[in-house]
Amino acid sequence: MRDVNVSRTRWVSAAPEAVWRVVSDPEHLPRWWPGVTRVEDASSEAWTTVLSSPRGKSVRADYSLVEAEPPRRLVWRQEVEESPFERILREAVTELTLEPGVEATEVAITLRQRPRGFARLGFVQLRRAAVRQLDSALEGLEAAVGGR
Repeated sequence: MRDVNVSRTRWVSAAPEAVWRVVSDPEHLPRWWPGVTRVEDASSEAWTTVLSSPRGKSVRADYSLVEAEPPRRLVWRQEVEESPFERILREAVTELTLEPGVEATEVAITLRQRPRGFARLGFVQLRRAAVRQLDSALEGLEAAVGGR
């Protein structure tokens, strides 16, 4: 079984501390993560996002914080068991790393997905969707922290 591993990197025109304040607080996800309309039941260890599909349907996704090394690294896991995503994913883990630059912060986001069932046959489609999602997240993050 092939895992889908996608990494995208972008320089964000903000100090690492400003970027960290946004990425480390789940309440900020609607400002920068694609498709998230709101966050519910957020704590420092777990949260639920409400996603809006292109057809206007709402879908909930639960996440847990796996690891945090302020202000440099953050890892969270999507809780796929007993969710609408359970049919296509065994696991989904997102990692963000921040590296300070002279006048910007290099932000890298990596998404690792382990497909399940027939989704294993759609490796190329899952990879393309992950690339689009991470590119949109980085664009949204740039806008959320006051960059371009």
